[in-house]
Amino acid sequence: MNSKLKHNIILIGFMGSGKTSVGKVLAKQVSYNFSDTDQMLEKKARDTINHIFSIHGEEYFRNMETDLLKELYSNINNTVLSTGGGLPLREQNSKLLKEMGYVVFLKATKQTTIKRLLDDNTRPLLQGEELGKKVEHLLEIRTPIYEKAAHKIVATDDKTIDQIVNLIMEAYLKQIYLK
Repeated sequence: MNSKLKHNIILIGFMGSGKTSVGKVLAKQVSYNFSDTDQMLEKKARDTINHIFSIHGEEYFRNMETDLLKELYSNINNTVLSTGGGLPLREQNSKLLKEMGYVVFLKATKQTTIKRLLDDNTRPLLQGEELGKKVEHLLEIRTPIYEKAAHKIVATDDKTIDQIVNLIMEAYLKQIYLK
């Protein structure tokens, strides 16, 4: 980890991987602020992500994410940042995230992801039939990107939020003290 990095922990991963739930607990544990890029974008746009997707499309939304990251780049410190599932897909965004802090990929299996998202109708990319096929297809595309973008990968299957938080804190503290 670069010694110039700010003290931020950035959580990336697929929808339903636990980024927001883990992030809130993690932020309290390390006495950092907590921010969620999806919530920030909704507040800024005064609209829901679902509605932004349906009116303007995915490319427009991805541009909003990149613009937000550029704004946050020099303005956040001592923050746990939960990112939207698609945010690291752009190479430019992945690079910015790695420069902004310690990036942790919360990795869940297809089965765990489907179980967590089964009754969730707020995810625009999962609307319609055949949730399993959509999740499998997106995971195949995104997992290698998440892995490349992360400093640390934490498998979340069969772990409590506290167990995940402890794994992240242990890895993060090692990075801080090894600088």
